[in-house]
Amino acid sequence: MKKKTIISALAAAIAAASLLYFTYAHPLDKASATPAPAPAVPIVAGVVTQHEVPIYLSGVGTVIAYNTDVVRAQIQGQIMSINFTEGQTVHAGDLLAQIDPRPYQALIDQYTGNLERDQAQLINSQANLTRYTTLGDKGWATPQLIETQKAQVGQLQAAIKADQALIDASKVQLSFTRLTSPIDGVVGIRQIDIGNIISPSTANGLVVVTQMDPISLIFTLPETNLPQIQQQQQKNNTPLPVLAYSQDDTILLDQGVLGLVNNEILQLKANFANKSHRLWPGQLVNAKLLVDTRHDGLTVAASAVQQGPNGAYVYVIDPNNTVENRPVKVEQISGGQALIHSGLKANEQVVVDGQYKLQPGTRVTALHGNAAQEAIAQSAQQAPIP
Repeated sequence: MKKKTIISALAAAIAAASLLYFTYAHPLDKASATPAPAPAVPIVAGVVTQHEVPIYLSGVGTVIAYNTDVVRAQIQGQIMSINFTEGQTVHAGDLLAQIDPRPYQALIDQYTGNLERDQAQLINSQANLTRYTTLGDKGWATPQLIETQKAQVGQLQAAIKADQALIDASKVQLSFTRLTSPIDGVVGIRQIDIGNIISPSTANGLVVVTQMDPISLIFTLPETNLPQIQQQQQKNNTPLPVLAYSQDDTILLDQGVLGLVNNEILQLKANFANKSHRLWPGQLVNAKLLVDTRHDGLTVAASAVQQGPNGAYVYVIDPNNTVENRPVKVEQISGGQALIHSGLKANEQVVVDGQYKLQPGTRVTALHGNAAQEAIAQSAQQAPIP
C-alpha cells in the first residue's frame, strides 16, 4: 500500500512538471523563433525640384545647304592651273581654276584692230563729207555725191559699233577663262585635272561649292503638333528657337530659329548660323523645337520613372525611410530629366536607382558620394540591352 502511494506521488510530480514545461517553456521557444527585421535596401535617392522647364517637340531632320553650286565652264579650253585645295573654304570671286586665255585674248586683239581701222576710215569719211557739203553749198558738188558720202559715214559708224560689240563679247569670253567661286562655301572633290579640256558639256564640272553658313535643317513632326506650333507663333510674334543635337542627343550642335512650316505636310525648316561648321549637309540630327516654357515645373531624374502594368510610377521615400509606389503622369523627358505633370510634390525624395530590389513598404537607406556613383554604374552594367 505504501509502495502504490509513492508511485502515485511520482506520477503526479511528472505531470506537474510537464504542465509547467508546455505552459512556460514552449511560448518562449515561439518568441525566440520570430524573424528579425529585414535589412534596409541601399538605393540612390533624388529630390523633386521645381523650376522653369522648356517644352520641346522633338523630330529627326536632315541638314541641307543654303546653296550648292557646281562650278562649270562656260567656254571650252585647256585647264592651265588649279587654284584650290579640296575641302578648302573659299569666298565668292576666289579663283578656282584658270583656262588657257590665249585664244580669247587673240580675238580681242583682232577685233580691236578692226575697230581702230574703222575709226580711221570714219575720220577720213567725215572729213570728206565736210568738204563735199561746203562745195555743195557753193554749187560745185552734186547732191548725190553728198548723200553718198553721208551713207559712207553712217556705214563706218555702224561698223565701229559692231567692232566694239565683238570686243565686249570677247572680253566676256575671256573672263570665263577664270573659273571662280560663285558663293562663300567649302569646295568638294576636284573633278578634272590640269591639262584636260573642259567645256560646258563636261558632266561633273570642275568642283562643287557648298555654302556652310548659314545652313538649314529640314525636320518633321506629327501633324497633331501643328495647332500648338501655330499658337506659339501667334503668341510670341518671333521665330521659335530650334536646337540641333547629335543623333545620340549628347552634343548640342547649334541653335537656330524656325523659318518655315510647309503648307502640305508638317515639315519644318530651321535656319542656323553654323559659324563653327558643326552642321554638315546631309547630316542626320535630332531637332528640338521650343514651343513653351513651363513655370514652376516639377522634374526628377528620368531614371526615377518606372513603367508598370498600370503606367508610369515612381518610388517615393517617406519620412520613415520606407518606399511608396506612386503613379505619375510624365509630360516629357529631355536632357535626362522627366517633367512630371501630376503625382509628385516639390522636395519629395524619390528613388533614382536600385528600384529592382524594391516593393511598396520596403525600408531603404540612401547611398551618397562614391557609393552612389558605383551603384549607378553597376546598375547600368546589369541593365538588359533593349
